[in-house]
Amino acid sequence: MSLSRAIQTILLTALLPAQWLVLRALFPELSHEWQALSAGLGIFGAAFLLSWAAETGQVDVPEALALAFLALIAVLPEYAVDMYFAYRAGSDPAYTSFATANMTGANRLLIGLGWPAVVAAFWLARGGREIELDRGQTLELACLAVATVYAFLLAWKGSIHLLDAAVLLALFTAYMVAAARSAHGEVELEGLPQALATQLGTGGRRGAVAALLLLSGATIYTAAEPFAEGLLAIGRRFAIEEFVLVQWLAPLASESPEFIVAIIFAWHGKPNAGMRALVSSKVNQWTLLIGMLPIAYSMGGGGAGMHLDKRQVEEILLTAAQSLFALVVLANFRFSLLEAGMLALLFLTQLVITDEWARTVYAFAYLALALAWGIARADNRRGLVEIVRLGSTAPGQDRTP
Repeated sequence: MSLSRAIQTILLTALLPAQWLVLRALFPELSHEWQALSAGLGIFGAAFLLSWAAETGQVDVPEALALAFLALIAVLPEYAVDMYFAYRAGSDPAYTSFATANMTGANRLLIGLGWPAVVAAFWLARGGREIELDRGQTLELACLAVATVYAFLLAWKGSIHLLDAAVLLALFTAYMVAAARSAHGEVELEGLPQALATQLGTGGRRGAVAALLLLSGATIYTAAEPFAEGLLAIGRRFAIEEFVLVQWLAPLASESPEFIVAIIFAWHGKPNAGMRALVSSKVNQWTLLIGMLPIAYSMGGGGAGMHLDKRQVEEILLTAAQSLFALVVLANFRFSLLEAGMLALLFLTQLVITDEWARTVYAFAYLALALAWGIARADNRRGLVEIVRLGSTAPGQDRTP
């Protein structure tokens, strides 16, 4: 990509967060509906800017720091909204369900829509009906396995405590340390980040990264609360269940750019890169995002633990069951169009069948499929054993898959 085209793309994208900042400054009493729309578009655009800034910034920071920065930056918009709900839940228990809704929705959206979209894009563009995953992703899958088991524990005990935060944040830290140790080679950039990194010079590149971070950060910081409250107001006005809006619409707005980038990778014949990004994002959300909830809750005055009601327990159980089935599917380091279709079908039908009993039925369906997949397919079974073996390794200890 040429530098002029990269700048044009950035300026067009920057209009999305800019419109929110201008509207907020000029019309502070904007209706909730317009706030939700404007803030949501602002978060959507800011997510793209953050992604480009983080990729370009890899050139100027140590590799380990770049890995940690990228892992955090990719899900920052999602975190901002969920942290707001958890913080408010500290003083208003009604918000606890919204924090759980946003977290479970984000996690299920990644596997149920994001992962299949990568395979579908690869099939449509290149005719490939299966993605071969890099064996180096054993680390991500091992961390996902540990986090998934722990999620079942959260559902069983019906709460997310500060102690749980310590465990999950320790797991995230161990994952980042291990990822930094296993990373080798120079940074490879493509598209817009490559144009910024190679054609601006050192000073221009760093200035561009700083400007993108400043604009996107200001947008996310100011838009999280209005976007969240706007969604709730829309639900109340149009008699739409607030839980459903928070669970699906909020994550879709904040995670769409990440999906688009992964799909572009697949479309250009690099589906493994797209899958790696989304699997890593799943690990981040299943560890760091959940771990931050009780911390934000406590800072909001809610005490040391968030107590979950029956529906929240069911949602976490369903999300953990989906994660387990997805883990078993990827255990042979192949992801086929058929498997992607199954994940997508199970996810999309959940959007239509919303009865209370359906959550339990879907959870047991995922568990049954995970068991059947592990029993019927020897390569998945062997891969799962290897993943579990790596997952049981002490944090920080090197282990080559």
